[in-house]
Amino acid sequence: MRINEVDMTISAVRRSQYPTDDKPEFLLVGRSNVGKSSFINTIVNRKSIARTSSRPGKTQTLNFYFVNKDFYLVDAPGYGYASVNKEQQKKFGLMIEEYLEKREVLKRVFMLIDFRHKPSEDDVLMYNFLKYYNVPVTLVATKVDKISKNKQEKYLKIILATIDLVMGDDLVLFSSVTKLGKNLIINKIEDLTIETF
Repeated sequence: MRINEVDMTISAVRRSQYPTDDKPEFLLVGRSNVGKSSFINTIVNRKSIARTSSRPGKTQTLNFYFVNKDFYLVDAPGYGYASVNKEQQKKFGLMIEEYLEKREVLKRVFMLIDFRHKPSEDDVLMYNFLKYYNVPVTLVATKVDKISKNKQEKYLKIILATIDLVMGDDLVLFSSVTKLGKNLIINKIEDLTIETF
């Protein structure tokens, strides 16, 4: 699939603001600073359609990126950042919950984790939360280029021992620097988008 067109069309905080055109959607979740903006920019072949923030926790809305007029990448606020107060965290949680509850056009969640670190308690909670809503998940392990090839197997085992993937879910190693995993993600999106039409 060639990405010809991408626009950040909607920033939403409630269901009434979501797109209404029934195009397939792919939700992106992950801790603050895990590399969601870099992931989006890599997937859609743009340098800065998604802004990388110097201040983690800055995204506070669901941002809908309309790609090729075929599907949406939906960027959720990062979780697990200490400086975001409890009230804000609760608001984020309710916003994600409302989105997951009845979003029939949601095809898959890409849950980003940092390959260099053991998944945090927040990561495990997020995965279990997504499974509660029974949505299919692809774990995307970012920043793989930062770990030497001969150590990658060890880091992979740590992730799989910490997050117990259910059948049908999978894990993709990803790097926005080397573009590792980019084609796998694009092919997955393409397959799920074609199924819809």
